[in-house]
Amino acid sequence: MRDHAAGGEARIVPVNDVELCYETFGDSNRPVLLLIMGLGFQLVHWPDEFCRRLAEHGFFVVRFDNRDAGRSTHLPGATYALADLAADTVGLLDALGASRAHLVGASMGGMIAQVTAALHPSRVLSLASLMSTTGRRGKGRTSPWLLRHLFSRGARTEQQAVERRVRLFGTIGSPGFEQDVDEIRRATALSFRRDPDHRGGRRRQYQAVRAAGDRTDQLARITAPTVVIHGTADRMCHHSGGEATAAAIRDARLLLIPGMGHDLPPGAWPTIIDAIVENARRARS
Repeated sequence: MRDHAAGGEARIVPVNDVELCYETFGDSNRPVLLLIMGLGFQLVHWPDEFCRRLAEHGFFVVRFDNRDAGRSTHLPGATYALADLAADTVGLLDALGASRAHLVGASMGGMIAQVTAALHPSRVLSLASLMSTTGRRGKGRTSPWLLRHLFSRGARTEQQAVERRVRLFGTIGSPGFEQDVDEIRRATALSFRRDPDHRGGRRRQYQAVRAAGDRTDQLARITAPTVVIHGTADRMCHHSGGEATAAAIRDARLLLIPGMGHDLPPGAWPTIIDAIVENARRARS
């Protein structure tokens, strides 16, 4: 099964009680760097070029669809917790034959990475938490309008999905950086073809986030070298969420990027990738 040539062949493996779809970049003999995407988004929202640049730094980069997203198992009527999503992460490492990995999570993916590092410390070499939060009330605030948008009626056509996503990123994207609209269109069109009706999965993922509550005490258990990256212009998850995350994790480093919103603008990639690589080196030293 192939989504597109750049990310190689998409593979599906059984993990716990689900099947997960993943793609890889780079040399499989290198340390694994696992990219965990956010609520309702798919592996294709980690841009190919971003993944390739990480691989060029000596990582075997793996991006995957969380349960209830993309081509991974969808679970209508089920409930689950962030801990289950963390267990999926560890299960994917098992399927890859990797004893440990560097974790990079964005938004809800940052929460999953945090929980994985707290509950499965022996499996995590380093942690990079991007545009995420602790679950503490008042931290990482989201505009009510944006929450309503997340759960609005699904798009009926690919074109409608693309137009809505372009408008969304015009709101939550980075005012301080040029936006790659072509990449937004490409990833959205591909995600629609892979999973045209994702509203149910998005709601179940959101329920897992809400049920987790304040995880500040849990984050204090994290021992992996950690960098917290957040944009100062993030309207989906206010940068107070990143600040709270860094404060909760011992020796975590905080990187606030002026003008960055709730996205991965190409102009910020060098800063983000350098921070991820530098943090990973802390695990090696």
